[in-house]
Amino acid sequence: MLDSPISWLAEAAAAAEAVDFSLGGIWDKMGLFAKLVIYLLAIMSMLSLGIAVERMITFIRNKKESMVLVGEIGPLLEGRDFAAATARVKGGEKIGYLGRVLRSGIVAFNAKRHEHEDVAYESVTRALERQTQREVHTLKRGLTTLASISSLAPFVGLMGTVVGIVNSFTDMAEKGSGGLAVVSAGVAEALVATAFGLIVAIPALAIYNYMQGWVDTRAVDMAETANEFLDVVSSELKAEAQKNEAAARAAAHRA
Repeated sequence: MLDSPISWLAEAAAAAEAVDFSLGGIWDKMGLFAKLVIYLLAIMSMLSLGIAVERMITFIRNKKESMVLVGEIGPLLEGRDFAAATARVKGGEKIGYLGRVLRSGIVAFNAKRHEHEDVAYESVTRALERQTQREVHTLKRGLTTLASISSLAPFVGLMGTVVGIVNSFTDMAEKGSGGLAVVSAGVAEALVATAFGLIVAIPALAIYNYMQGWVDTRAVDMAETANEFLDVVSSELKAEAQKNEAAARAAAHRA
């Protein structure tokens, strides 16, 4: 009884000397399935990194273009210069998400401004809502993949862990021994797969949460911009309606 702890420690020391626990040593002892799991996790990591870089570049460019466009078109709309505003938003594609939302509203307004006030206002409202939904969908491109990677990577790593532990018990059964020297390599392989899965998942989840919050904030910006444009449209439509009524009364009076 007294010798069992000493013999266990001696066996552990011998196992530690016999097994190379460096990453290179563990990799050399990994089975084919575990290596495939690591390769899959590496592909998922590179994919999430590529999406993050592409989205950040897109976000920064779109926000910059939107701020420039709003700074230029804001005074035009306040001055009710819809002709100049139309020319500005149709002058190119580098107008950002806010520019595209405003362009849809301006195009709808120009097409319906001479119809009934309610019809024109409703048409502009629907155009702004549709374009806002399109822009949000475009900004979210790739985020679903990031969310999937952050959710799946730990389970992919866990799959490698399960296979590594199964291999360890298989070795124990074949060699008829439960010593550390038999199971240590398989356990190390299993833990590396788990750790790699978490290393892939945690940054992907953090990036996804940040970008989802960024898109939600931009959606609020687009909604506020659309509402401000609708205020301008409502004021302009009421002014034109009053002008038309005054012209009609004057014509009736002359008649």
